[in-house]
Amino acid sequence: MTATDQVASVRYIVDDVQAAIDFYTTHLGFTLNFSAAPAFADVARGPLRLLLSGPTSSGARATPDQEAGAGRNRIHLIVDDLDAEMARLRDAALPFRSDVVTGPGGRQILLADPAGNLIELFQPAPRPAPTPTP
Repeated sequence: MTATDQVASVRYIVDDVQAAIDFYTTHLGFTLNFSAAPAFADVARGPLRLLLSGPTSSGARATPDQEAGAGRNRIHLIVDDLDAEMARLRDAALPFRSDVVTGPGGRQILLADPAGNLIELFQPAPRPAPTPTP
């Protein structure tokens, strides 16, 4: 087991590593840590390390055929202003996969990367200020 204070990583299987690099760095504020395109790339945003594995990468080859498609799992990115983010991403002609969903915790919408992997953009609901205790 590794130390619990290390950065968490998520692996997304993608069809085109360079298209995925461009998508995450251009539109969602990730930075490129390492690229071995067309096989693999490592991008990060804050404490999230996203491993982008193309069809020739060892990570993609380890995926059983019946599990090769994009699933219902998604990364979750917090945004300050969901409406502004949606407008910016629509201007870039990026595909949303849901309508805005509003609940007690906030508002969210699903965006798809070039391979169809999902990204949840989430704006938390305002929280009341804590009441001071005497």
